Amino acid sequence: MAVDTQTMNFVEGFSWLVQDELDRRQSNLLERRYKLSGLSERKDLKDFDWSYNQRLPKREVFELAALKFIDAKEDVLLLGPPGTGKSHVAKALALMAVQRGYKVLYREAHQLLEDIMEARELGTIRKYRAQIKSVDLLLIDDLFLRKLPVNAGDELADLLMSRYEKASTLITSNRPFDDWGKLLGDVVVVTPLLDRLLHHGYLLKFDGKSWRLKEAAARNVSKGHG
Repeated sequence: MAVDTQTMNFVEGFSWLVQDELDRRQSNLLERRYKLSGLSERKDLKDFDWSYNQRLPKREVFELAALKFIDAKEDVLLLGPPGTGKSHVAKALALMAVQRGYKVLYREAHQLLEDIMEARELGTIRKYRAQIKSVDLLLIDDLFLRKLPVNAGDELADLLMSRYEKASTLITSNRPFDDWGKLLGDVVVVTPLLDRLLHHGYLLKFDGKSWRLKEAAARNVSKGHG
């Protein structure tokens, strides 16, 4: 029995409408996840110029881009001098995680600690800790870029230990491990903290030339020709 053209057109049109609605809902869901993540910009590994700095761990970064470390509840540390691309890579990985349906929370280190202090003052620290603990990936950006409060070491250790083997944490920092004890104000806290981070984790070192210095030099050249 042949199907008439009018019926075929109706079925095709209806299918198109259904698919369009599904795409719209998926797009809205993705946008909602992105806003909840706290990410302020959409970084992409495709936009990263790996040729500028040959000393970066490119292969290891693209292995992390498979996001298997999130499923395995493993941690990632990106360490190196300022301007070498740590935050770009970290934010790109976080955005990929958002796009793949993971719950992500991004915070600059000083902001995270301020949030913790505020929650403690308001008596909502348990609720805030539960919120942080519930995300699949916590990105703590620029640890030690600013001077931390006196009790920051204890707060950070408590937070990271609560996520150990339960969820993934990604940290970027421009300070080597040897400085962490002094900067956190408690050497005793640092040893078990690093032990847990590296037990099921990845350490990627970003060395070499600074992107910011390159951009600053380009601006100066541009002004000179102006």
